[in-house]
Amino acid sequence: MGSSEYDFAGETVIVTGGSSGIGRAVARRFGDAGATVLVADIRESPKGDDDRAPTHERIERDGGEARFVQTDVSDSADLEALVEAAREFGGVDVMVNNAGIFRGGSLLDLDVETFDTVYETNARSVFAGCQAAAADMADRGVSGSIINTASISSEYAQVGHAAYDPSKAAIMMLTRVAALECTEYDIRVNAVAPGPVATQISTENDGSTTDRSAFQKQNPMGRRASPDEIAGSYLYLASDDASFVTGHMLYVDGGHAIY
Repeated sequence: MGSSEYDFAGETVIVTGGSSGIGRAVARRFGDAGATVLVADIRESPKGDDDRAPTHERIERDGGEARFVQTDVSDSADLEALVEAAREFGGVDVMVNNAGIFRGGSLLDLDVETFDTVYETNARSVFAGCQAAAADMADRGVSGSIINTASISSEYAQVGHAAYDPSKAAIMMLTRVAALECTEYDIRVNAVAPGPVATQISTENDGSTTDRSAFQKQNPMGRRASPDEIAGSYLYLASDDASFVTGHMLYVDGGHAIY
């Protein structure tokens, strides 16, 4: 199969949750494509990665330009400060609202505090991130792109996901509303909906099973994706190839949506 090459030279990309997992892969791909990448996370070091070099250092080692910005995405003031930090590099051109957490629990045993924590990190942070980035892009008069990390859980309910699934469903609708309202500013807003991915959050979610038959119940390809297999979809949605795409949730799920 062929490969895709993108050129984001001269553009500034913010990736929340960029220290590990999907965010790390996305940040590195944008760095490889020439973008200046602001890696935003609550912690600098990656989780569950054999290469312990922080993402921004890895991008710089590969010849790119990047900076780590410590960010608690559940704090809207932190997100505003993050977008303001991008002004040093000309302002944000691509905003990737990727940070998220998983906490399991059923309707009858999940406490409200846990629900609030998941919702603040997964959903409210996307609202605040979209708001801060769109305001900056509109103020500067640039055609920007905002990409949110949704999930197959945005549309498919799962037992024991009484907090996680609603938070991801909210991202789907936030993406659509933001896309509708941002068209007048020539700002596109889309989402990526991954299926099972080999990351720390999916391990916490599914109990680390490696049984192919178990994954075939979730997607026909019968396996998890690697973060690198998900990352390219973000570059596509941020690129000119997707110039007529907004309000869309792109499934990268091994065929889960077929079921």
